[in-house]
Amino acid sequence: MILTYCIFPGLSLMSAMSSNVDIGTVKPDLKIPELSQTEPAPGIRVKQALESYRKTAIYHVLYLPTDWKPGKSYPVIVEYAGNGPYKNKYGDLSSGRVEGSKLGYGITEGRGFIWLCLPYLDGESKNNVRQWWGTPPERDPRPTVEYCKKAVPWICEKYGGDRSRVILCGFSRGAIACNFIGLWDEEIAGLWSGIIAYSHYDGVHPWPYPGADNESARRRLQRLGDTPQLICNEWTEKNSELERTRAFIRSTSVKGNFTFIETGYRNHNDGWTLRPGSARAKLRKWVSELLEDKN
Repeated sequence: MILTYCIFPGLSLMSAMSSNVDIGTVKPDLKIPELSQTEPAPGIRVKQALESYRKTAIYHVLYLPTDWKPGKSYPVIVEYAGNGPYKNKYGDLSSGRVEGSKLGYGITEGRGFIWLCLPYLDGESKNNVRQWWGTPPERDPRPTVEYCKKAVPWICEKYGGDRSRVILCGFSRGAIACNFIGLWDEEIAGLWSGIIAYSHYDGVHPWPYPGADNESARRRLQRLGDTPQLICNEWTEKNSELERTRAFIRSTSVKGNFTFIETGYRNHNDGWTLRPGSARAKLRKWVSELLEDKN
């Protein structure tokens, strides 16, 4: 069955075949490199921390592409992970740790892009947190926001990231973070040339932290401006999650550049980007066209 939608101004759709495929039935064609204890180098994925956080337990994960060379310029994918520990009835797992992210590698195949996976910080900026952001009950996101504001420019300066071609993406909690963290204020919103939110969206559901309400989410979305967003979701009956997201965006009257796709899998699992399929091809095409417009 082809999914079709009525499009309102500023909203486009990539149609996808609706299916209830389990991700375990499709063999991956990509494998993310193991974490290395070495210094950053081409094709190596490492734990790292900003200098001012070295005396804490906070870290991010950096991957330099196989074709990385000093002095060259590369687009950057910045990624936020889902909540953890998580497991559902289909066996989908999420550790909630920064090193569990997969979207960036699935999009790039490890070539041509710097891939930066950022942490969520506790309220004292001393530790990474595995659920939401900050420390309950306050869940103050500002330490997470500040780390991002420092990390992205630093990575670009040190490793040749092109600040005009930085894409933010995230899975589940990370998809919500695309707007909740990534559009927190005008400064951080100005970092992104595109945003990819997979499975969930800021403002659609009443999550258990301050600022999760619709009105706060609307104010954040106003900071999106003309930055394109690709919003994708796993298969659900009647495709309800994408419909809810689309209805929320419509209610905000934000005339953004939005594209929707469905993964075709029933799984809440960012590992779909490590497998061949039409949704991954469409995701990569969207990224390619986005960056072409920046040249």
